Amino acid sequence: MTTVLAQRLRVAADDHRSGNGDSADLRLNFDDLLRVNGESSAAVLLLLLSVVCVLPLAGTGTVMSLGIWAVAWSWTRNRDLRLPARLSSVTLNARWSGRCLHGLAWIYEQSNRWLQPRWSMWSHERTRFWWACWITLMGMVIFLPLPLGNVLPSLSLILLSLGWMFRDGVALMLSVTTGLTALIYLGALRHLLALTVQKLYGA
Repeated sequence: MTTVLAQRLRVAADDHRSGNGDSADLRLNFDDLLRVNGESSAAVLLLLLSVVCVLPLAGTGTVMSLGIWAVAWSWTRNRDLRLPARLSSVTLNARWSGRCLHGLAWIYEQSNRWLQPRWSMWSHERTRFWWACWITLMGMVIFLPLPLGNVLPSLSLILLSLGWMFRDGVALMLSVTTGLTALIYLGALRHLLALTVQKLYGA
């Protein structure tokens, strides 16, 4: 399934790069990305939101974190989520639309190569609540306007999405490891800021 999806994304990316259609057609929004993926499950939606958060676009994390929190809410209920019109209509420019398509295709290709069902306890239905809490926490980190603060929590959520799709406990374990690294980075920045303020204004 993921092999077919990766091929579909590659075709869409190649059509995009060739410039078929007018310039407006080269700009993709979330509805377009979901349509290319062919489904709108919570895991797929979380993957798309997280991939966009990695892109170096100002203000992206603040907007996408709202969608991530909505996914966390639906995750506990095991229901597909329909994003609000305001968020689903967020549009990438032509350059980042193409890169997003290629990036998604690469992610699915690598996932199909390396991921497999294992360590099933990590993806048991009873763990949904805890993963929803983790998604919420990573969304909070992404929401904060920190330098490069989106990268690690977004990678954590990408791994979570893929781990859940493939029922791969190793990917889910790596999601937690990456997220903990993001929290350490957040703590280090906070400590550095405190030291800077103390140095400027005195003890």
